[in-house]
Amino acid sequence: MPKLKTHSASKKRFSITGTGKVKMGHACKGHLLISKSTRAKRNHRKAAYASSANAATIKKLIPYK
Repeated sequence: MPKLKTHSASKKRFSITGTGKVKMGHACKGHLLISKSTRAKRNHRKAAYASSANAATIKKLIPYK
């Protein structure tokens, strides 16, 4: 079987944990931060995990990670 290409945008945004979960960053942290509460900004610093429905698709995009 031929090699698969890794989706370039996905490899920068997602990583696979040791247990197989898909780790990602939160959205809404790039700009317009003055209007957001400190609590919201702090909570968005932590890692997020993709849902099982989305994780299957993401894993196909980054097969060798």
